[in-house]
Amino acid sequence: MTDLLPTARTGGPAVLTKGAAPPAAPPQEPGPPVARGTRRRLGPGRSLPFGRLIGPVLLVAAWWAASASGYLDPRILSGPGSVISTASDLVATGHLQDNVLISLQRAGLGLFFGVVSGVVLAVAAGLSRSGEYLIDGPLQIKRAIPSLAMLPLLILWLGIGEEMKVTVIALGVAVSMYINTFAFLTSIDSRYVELAEGLDLSRAQFIRKVVVPGSLPGFFVGLRLGVTSSWVGLIVVEQINATSGIGYMMFQAQLYAQSDVIIVGLVAYGIFGFASDAAVRAIERRALSWRRTLAG
Repeated sequence: MTDLLPTARTGGPAVLTKGAAPPAAPPQEPGPPVARGTRRRLGPGRSLPFGRLIGPVLLVAAWWAASASGYLDPRILSGPGSVISTASDLVATGHLQDNVLISLQRAGLGLFFGVVSGVVLAVAAGLSRSGEYLIDGPLQIKRAIPSLAMLPLLILWLGIGEEMKVTVIALGVAVSMYINTFAFLTSIDSRYVELAEGLDLSRAQFIRKVVVPGSLPGFFVGLRLGVTSSWVGLIVVEQINATSGIGYMMFQAQLYAQSDVIIVGLVAYGIFGFASDAAVRAIERRALSWRRTLAG
């Protein structure tokens, strides 16, 4: 009794009898040794709790060391000890809190109006061809024109009051929100649209079940950029004919060469910017918990 086994293309079928040894395997070229049970890691690795604070802490430590060793001239840049003492004095007099609250109010209002208007414009342009033709062109032109370049015109229209300051901040935020939300909205797979049409979903159901999940990652990218834009715009508008705010406090300190007060203002801006970005990241991780990305 014999069994037929396939062989290489160069030969025919091999006939094996009972008890016969199988043919020897062809020699193989030696390759790199592969360790069993190990796998090469290509991702960034596990995240550490509060790991993003490592960079700022190291920066402050380097600043402190340079100041303590005498390499840093206090007339050019005050040391951390002097800045902390100045901040304590400003807090004791209530000067810092008053300016911080006014700055937060301006940034918050500009961020709110910018986010709402940017999202509304993105939805209107992304779900309608006529809306896209009417909205996308002007917004792309506005993106090429910095909001700060429109300051002379906005001052002419709105004066130098709070309306102008909030409008400048809102314009920068709205463009960031529109660009990113519109990009993700229009990149939704058309098969989902066809499926929604096949299921006879209403317009509201289509927006809630297809548009919102598809454009949510772009919304958060735009929100992070919008938060940054709000602080950048705030720094500028508070140094233009302002009578209050962190920027006004820094501008007055510049006139009297008080570098420690200027650094207190910069630290306040940095803390608010870092904290607001961290808050947006936390909300994004919770809202998009269904995604598995390199960010973790």
